[in-house]
Amino acid sequence: WDALKNITTKTSGFTLAKAIACAVQFNNQHCGIYAGDWDSYKDFAPVFDPLIQEYHGISATAVHSSDMDFNKIQGNIVDGAPVHSTRIRVGRSIDGFGLSPGITKEQRVGVEKLMANAVKTFGGELAGSYYPLAGMQESVRQQLVDDHFLFVSGDRNLTVAGMERDWPEGRGIFHNEKKTFLIWVNEEDQLRIISMENGGNVKGVFERLCNGIKMVGESVKKECGKDFCLDKKYGYVHSCPTNLGTGMRASVHIDLPGWTKHSVDKLKARCEELHLQPRGTRGESGGQTGHTYDISNKHRLGYSEVQLVQKMIDGVNTLWKEDQEFQKKLNM
Repeated sequence: WDALKNITTKTSGFTLAKAIACAVQFNNQHCGIYAGDWDSYKDFAPVFDPLIQEYHGISATAVHSSDMDFNKIQGNIVDGAPVHSTRIRVGRSIDGFGLSPGITKEQRVGVEKLMANAVKTFGGELAGSYYPLAGMQESVRQQLVDDHFLFVSGDRNLTVAGMERDWPEGRGIFHNEKKTFLIWVNEEDQLRIISMENGGNVKGVFERLCNGIKMVGESVKKECGKDFCLDKKYGYVHSCPTNLGTGMRASVHIDLPGWTKHSVDKLKARCEELHLQPRGTRGESGGQTGHTYDISNKHRLGYSEVQLVQKMIDGVNTLWKEDQEFQKKLNM
């Protein structure tokens, strides 16, 4: 503390006290520390490094490799698996601008301006519109709420971490016409890039994500000459250390009635073995069916994007195969 407490980062003037604000204020923190800019991970490394190593289970000398080549994905979710929907998201940060907890007002507006211009260059199935939160028409707002696309203010952690300063200025949402490709601008990360659709075509959703990220990266580079922050050790830079690496969460909503009847606790343990993370869902229609789960990759750092998507596809296929066996065994 004494060695680091007086350091102020160059990009956005962030401090260690600001970084740990959530852990100081609340005692229920999963991680409790945020970075205010790329510099934070370097300047406050004695605090960040051990936490990151412990959370992600990596060694002090580990390096991260990224791989967004969707052609390497083998197979897909099997036909007949009861998958409602597929969603893959990543975060990205543009070099030279602060991250949400530390970003200055000028930088935040700068990121928004870059993105508002960048999305105009999107063609084909990615073409769409950008909707700024500030001055948003009520009809547009309601439509985004109905589509479950809108992010809102009022999250206690984000507020204490400094991510809701100057709300709603500089924030917004882009989506394509089919509503299968979204970008959240200046929420918890500068950019949250999301690809999604109904059904279980994970490979197709990943392909759209890869093409979209490439397009965003190229137009940002053209606009301002900057790249995404990519750290040799920690991969793509995010404001929350838990998202470092790929920053990717690839998930499906799937019905697993056999596993549910067999044992939800054993399903959780099985997911752990398959490097997956299960969550309950409220069900797409708003009612809890009782056996629909959100299944996603557990890791973010230490594996490439291709590896994580592959693990999710293979793991979900395994769970569904086992589910059918339980259904037979339990005479369902």
